[in-house]
Amino acid sequence: MKSKILASAVATLFVVAVAAPASAEIVITQKAKKFDKKKISIKKGEAVKFVNSDSISHNTHSRSSGGKFDLGVSKPGTAVSKVFDKSGKFKVRCTIHPKMKLTVKVN
Repeated sequence: MKSKILASAVATLFVVAVAAPASAEIVITQKAKKFDKKKISIKKGEAVKFVNSDSISHNTHSRSSGGKFDLGVSKPGTAVSKVFDKSGKFKVRCTIHPKMKLTVKVN
């Protein structure tokens, strides 16, 4: 009897785990020395994928208080992701091209 209950519980947990939606990954494209959006709003824990569709390298970073990061140099045709695990407003820039600006609001 205990093994049937345990098997049922495991099966239920498996179904819940499989059915749970994965958190969305927002895609931001870098092209012509610009981010394709100027502002985005996301939920805490979501990831932003930065896709370099440009013919030159970029270095995506933020120096915003409480959310500093540097994703390093991404060459043309590559992508890097960042999970935003803190709430707040983050100014994202390119170290190589300072006019590239994106504001990420994390709720």
